[in-house]
Formats: sequence, C-alpha cells, structure tokens
Amino acid sequence: MSRQHAHTSLGPRAWLGLVVILGPVLLVSMDGSILFLAMPRISQDLTPTADQALWILDVYGFAVGSLLIAFGNLGDRYGRLKLLVIGATAFGIGSAGAAFAPGPELLIAARALMGVAGATLLPSALAVLSELFADPRRRAQAVGIFAAAFAAGFAIGPVVGGILLERFWWGSVFLINLPVVALFLLLAPTLLREVPAARPDRLDALSVVSSAAGLLLVIYALKHAAAEGPSVVAVVPGIAGLALLAWFARRQRGLRHPLVDFSLFRDRVFTVAIITGLLPLAAWSATAYLAGVYLQSVLGLPVLSAALLALPGAVVLTVSCVVTPLVVERVGKRAALAVCHLSIAAGLLLLLPTAVTGGTGWYVASTVVAGVGYGICFSVVADTAVGAVPAARAGSAGAIAETSNELGNALGIALLGSLAALVFRLQGPDLAPTLGETLQLPDLAAAAAAEAKTAFVTGLHVAAVVAAVLHLALGVFALRRLPGSAQTGPRIRHEGHEGRRSSTVRP
Repeated sequence: MSRQHAHTSLGPRAWLGLVVILGPVLLVSMDGSILFLAMPRISQDLTPTADQALWILDVYGFAVGSLLIAFGNLGDRYGRLKLLVIGATAFGIGSAGAAFAPGPELLIAARALMGVAGATLLPSALAVLSELFADPRRRAQAVGIFAAAFAAGFAIGPVVGGILLERFWWGSVFLINLPVVALFLLLAPTLLREVPAARPDRLDALSVVSSAAGLLLVIYALKHAAAEGPSVVAVVPGIAGLALLAWFARRQRGLRHPLVDFSLFRDRVFTVAIITGLLPLAAWSATAYLAGVYLQSVLGLPVLSAALLALPGAVVLTVSCVVTPLVVERVGKRAALAVCHLSIAAGLLLLLPTAVTGGTGWYVASTVVAGVGYGICFSVVADTAVGAVPAARAGSAGAIAETSNELGNALGIALLGSLAALVFRLQGPDLAPTLGETLQLPDLAAAAAAEAKTAFVTGLHVAAVVAAVLHLALGVFALRRLPGSAQTGPRIRHEGHEGRRSSTVRP
C-alpha cells in the first residue's frame, strides 16, 4: 500500500465518506423490517389476499437476496460509485411508488423495485469501505460502524414505522426514504470518488442469470411449501432452482474470473461466519414479526407502545455491533461466534414465559439478551467477508455476506413464520387462517377469541424453540470445531488478471 493511499484512507475525507454511505445502508436494512407493524394498517386499506400480504412482506428481501451476488460483481467491474448512484435513484423511485400504491399488486411491484435497488447498494457500499480504509485496523472499525448501521436499520425499522403510523398514513413509512436518498445523491459525487474498475475482465452473463434465477426459484419454492405444503407449484420451481444453482457452481470452477469464489469456503471460520449471517437473521425476522403481532393483537398494545418496547434491544444490538471488532481482537472469532449463537438462543428461550395475559417484560428481556448476539453477527460476518479477499474482490465477497443476511431475513418469515401459522391452524378455532382475520370476524365469541390468541402464542413459542435449538447447535460447533486462534479470518489472495491464483489459507 502506498504512503499516499495510507494517508488518504485515514484522513477525514474517508470518515466523511463513511457517513455519506451509511444513509442508504440504513434505509436498505430498515425497509426489511419497517412493515412488521405497518401490515395491519396496509391490510385494512388495500385488503390484500393472504398470499399478497406475504409477498408484500417477502418480495423485498427475495429481490435483494437473489441479486446481491450479481450486483456485487457488476460494481467490481464497472465502478462502485456509479452503481451506488443508480441504485439510490431507483430506491427513491420505488419508495415513492410504494407510498402511493393504490392496490396490493402495485405495492408488491414497488417493493420489488426497492429490492433490486437495495441489491445494488449494499455490496458496492461495503466495497467502497475497503478502498477508503486500506489499513486493516481502521477498516475493521469502519466495517463495524457500517454493520452497526445495517443492524440498527433492522432493529429500528419497526420503531420508526410505529412512530410514523401513530400520526400519518401507512405510506409515510416509505416516504421517509426520500430525503435521505436526495441527500446522498447531493453529497456522494463530492465526498466519494469513483473507483476505477477493479476487474476489467468481462462479466459472465450466464453466471449472473443462473445465480439470480436459481436463488429466486429456490426461495419461492421454500416459501410456498412452508406456507401451503408440498405441491407441484412448489416442487417444480424448487427443482429447477437447485438445478440452476448446481450448474452455476460447476461453471464457476472452470472460469478464470468466477462470479463466486468458492475457495473462500475452505476456511471453517469464513463458512461458519456466513452461516452466522443467515441463521440469526432468520430467527430475528420471524420473531420480530410474530412478536409485533403478539404485542398488538394478543396483548392489545397501541402500535407506538409496541414499537417503543423494541428500543432497548435495538440499543444493545447497535452497541454490540460497534464494540465487537475490539473484542474480537482480544478473544478471537471462535469465542465471538460461540457467544453470538449462545446469546441468541438464550434470548429466544426467554420468549417462552410470554402468555395471553402478559409478557412484555419477558419480550424486552429477550430482545436485550439476543441483541448481543445479533450485533456480533452483523459485525463478524461483514469484516470476515471483506478481510478475506483483496480489494478487487471486495464487492463480490461482501455480497456473499450480505446475501446470507438477506436470505435469512426473507426465509425467517417464510419458514419459521409459516411454522407458527401451521401451529395456529392446528390448535386454533379454525375460523380463519390468521389471528388477525379471526379477531375481525363479526360476533366472535369470547371463548373463540381466547382460543385463537392461545394458539398464536403457542406458535410463537414453537418457532422460538426451533430457532434456539439451531443456534445452540451452531454455538457448540463453533466452540468445539473452530481453531482457537481464529482471529483474523481467512486470507485468500489472487494475483494478476490472467487467472494465476496464489492462495494461503490461515486461521
């Protein structure tokens, strides 16, 4: 690294650039959860079907998750600032369209556009950090702040949504994005410089299409099967998606410049870190959504009160995310990953004492304890991915980390949320498919309402236990199977543009 580059990476311009980048990052993550408390209001105004309501919630995460890898590589090849500006503009257009959507179909389309735009923003923003902060220690601090903003967005999304819904109509949860997008478009060209294409090789179009289509088909199949059971509608797309992903993986091994460098997964720390990006987000999104329904529909709390109860956990999560890089330097990534999963498991199990008659204290305690693990998750995954590769591959490596986050966010509601819905259908009064629809039935008997609420709480408990068991298993695996000195993550270096590859993998 040249002296000039080192000086630039540590100067005030780098930190100002980081601040500018954090705006879109916060929006992209916040929009993954901001609808958790807004859906009852949207359902009243737009009257979507049950399937449409799920797509309003899920299509954003599905679009982001299936396209992150493709757009991460596009940014590496054609310029990250350019992709950031295009993505921010599209995100603003999608937000305006969602705010004024007259029906569920157009709202789903607008949310899909926002997801496509979000897929352009996240990997490029994370890659820009590797250019601004070349020094590993400074980069770890910057990535920790980046991860904290990303984590805080997920955590405060329901809070912001609740505050807005207390005073405005549901479209306000999307309009809040526009001032942030406008400020970014104004400041980014001044504070961020365009980085020349780091990888002049041609982008393999077949890899882009097969990865995006394969991920989307598999996600759709899992969602449909979890919600409605195995059927031709779920099985055929699932098989087609798996076939596309298998073909994609084989194709990468024969390419001089692959879209995804699967050699990164030879390192167990990197692999566990990427799984850590998936599983905690699945648990968080499912329990946050189900808890939002629990607080409002079971306990009868106003939307603002339900939102404010999430604040302690959001604060713990954000602080944990910021301090994690400093802690990892002392204890190593093995200990950090183990604490991550074990604290999330403990937090999830604290939801078990919640009941129809009360449980707000247990809910707050759950979010606080699990918030420690969620914060570690965001920080360790991001820094491991960026630190594993040279700058020329930062966008695509960062995309792997963000893809695991977004897929976890989408699949959490689709799978764990559907598991809770299944329990409700089996144990509820069988008057309507969801708790909200049941409670809105005219002349509903008090006994039936109580039975429906009890069935919903049971479903919440089942989803929490399943997620907790998975986290306990991964936490134990991290303690027993990862190397004790795993502090820096993998170091895989690629040299030249002619396909010569010299790699050293060390914990």
